Amino acid sequence: MAADGVAGGGRAARAVSFTGAVKSYGAVRAVAGMDLEIGRGETVALLGRNGAGKSTAISLLLGLAEPDAGTVELFGGPSERAVRAGLVGAMLQEARAVTRVTVRELVAFVAGRYPDPLPLAEVLELAGIGELAGRRVDRLSGGQTQRVRFAVALAGNPSLLVLDEPTAALDVEARRAFWESMRAYARGGRTVLFSTHYLEEADVHADRIVVLDRGRIVADGTGERLRHSAGGALVAFDLAGRGTAGLELLPGVRSVEVRGDRARLRTDDSDATVIALAGLGAIRGLEVAPASLDDAFLALTTGPTAHATGPTAHATGPTAHATGPTAQTTDPAAREGETV
Repeated sequence: MAADGVAGGGRAARAVSFTGAVKSYGAVRAVAGMDLEIGRGETVALLGRNGAGKSTAISLLLGLAEPDAGTVELFGGPSERAVRAGLVGAMLQEARAVTRVTVRELVAFVAGRYPDPLPLAEVLELAGIGELAGRRVDRLSGGQTQRVRFAVALAGNPSLLVLDEPTAALDVEARRAFWESMRAYARGGRTVLFSTHYLEEADVHADRIVVLDRGRIVADGTGERLRHSAGGALVAFDLAGRGTAGLELLPGVRSVEVRGDRARLRTDDSDATVIALAGLGAIRGLEVAPASLDDAFLALTTGPTAHATGPTAHATGPTAHATGPTAQTTDPAAREGETV
């Protein structure tokens, strides 16, 4: 079995490390001084609006782009070295279907480029594509193709699995099956980083959620911690024609939003807020609910400025398993550059 690190000491104990990473495209700063560490064995979700910097961060991580400043390391060394050593498997959004090969042939070809790949049957089972093994890749549906991409990412038994919007094009049942497979793979001590627009997926399946906005990390923690950062609860009531002056000064209140004739107060102390509202006689249509992850996400990614909130977690997991060289998922029988 191949070694699963590219450097010794504490640096190698981290699967992913961004230190002051900056990447600009013209006047657009896609990644603006990113500092992030992911320990081995962690499953981390990357959230952000379109244009927040998620895809650029993943490109830097995989060595597909070089930072203009700062560093990006995988397993204590340069990204390129870890990728070449086969420690990384990636499932990216932008890829074309390989022509004239079956699913079995493609996955077997990719696995053959690694020194310690997973058995072909295990890969097909994990990705839920055993029944598709004899089908041509270029004749699959969008959801089926997405599952094949997952199989290609798994084939080399990587220590770090990078998944860019992995459940796009999957129906509800297929999404559920995918996450079961991902968790089964991660239980072997592997590190998983995935981006998603499904906030509930991040909440359920990630140990940590990292929120990007304008190329910066604006939050890093568990779903519960992010919800608390947005305000522990929402208190809503009917204004019934009354004004909103002074609501922001009530105990616990962090922000006030008005929708029509209804006020929504984000508060750290819902009991104190409700007692104060009762004293004002403002309890018509009163509702109290815990802040949702949607509320937290919107609070963190809207507004004129974005600042990092909360310390970066440094949790580490069990040592990951050995892998092989990164495959460029090329078809030996097809023209160079066609990928899944």
